[in-house]
Amino acid sequence: MPSITTNDGTEIFYKDWGSGQPIVFSHGWPLSADDWDAQMLFFLNQGYRVIAHDRRGHGRSTQTSDGHDMDHYADDLAALTAHLDLKDAIHVGHSTGGGEVAHYLGQHGESRVARAALISAVPPLMVKTEANPLGLPKSVFDDFQAQLAANRSQFYRDVASGPFYGYNRPGAKASEAVIENWWRQGMIGGAKAHYDGIVAFSQTDFTEDLKKITVPVLVMHSEDDQIVPYVAAGPLSAKLLKYGTLKTYKDFPHGMPTTHAATINADLLAFIKS
Repeated sequence: MPSITTNDGTEIFYKDWGSGQPIVFSHGWPLSADDWDAQMLFFLNQGYRVIAHDRRGHGRSTQTSDGHDMDHYADDLAALTAHLDLKDAIHVGHSTGGGEVAHYLGQHGESRVARAALISAVPPLMVKTEANPLGLPKSVFDDFQAQLAANRSQFYRDVASGPFYGYNRPGAKASEAVIENWWRQGMIGGAKAHYDGIVAFSQTDFTEDLKKITVPVLVMHSEDDQIVPYVAAGPLSAKLLKYGTLKTYKDFPHGMPTTHAATINADLLAFIKS
């Protein structure tokens, strides 16, 4: 399996298909590169080179005991882009992956990057603070950690069959295959990485990263996102970005790249070609 070894000895698995302008996908918590199947196949067929990695502690990458923070996530992404010598790349991040992309751009610069997209992403800050009154209380994330530690398998089943894909909404038709695939991806990864990752995605403040970014960025967020509330995320990120464009969806769930792949792919392609 293709992988790179980072400075601290962590092996990062990645997929690299096709040729042309590179699109790099950063997945959400607690998933893997497999969560981008619909996007990678679509953009591969559009003539792009598509790349996706498993974050450290996730998927097929090393289950390290530490380094599960946004600094390491961004450094790992930078190591991958340098190893592949990517130029004029488009970075697409979903949920926690959106934070990874923002931090990568903020900390490592834009010399290899043409534009970016943040989908249902965690920036600018998820947790509620005095400066971020619209965020979620820290107790929400403490409860996530408690449920993960008590019964990770059941917790992941509950997240996938409920709020992540909006299957808890009245009249929603749940896909057992989608639920099982989410659970499969999560359970392949490491419990320690996922436990620490909850802190990373909820407590990292990306405000300064967003302010530094000067490439065009498409911010895609649904008003019905039950994981990363719209009011504290998408619109605020778009305002902080120099060239940010907000694309709002009404009834899509947090996991809209999977449930509404055709719409998301078409909107991404239009942005990339604009």
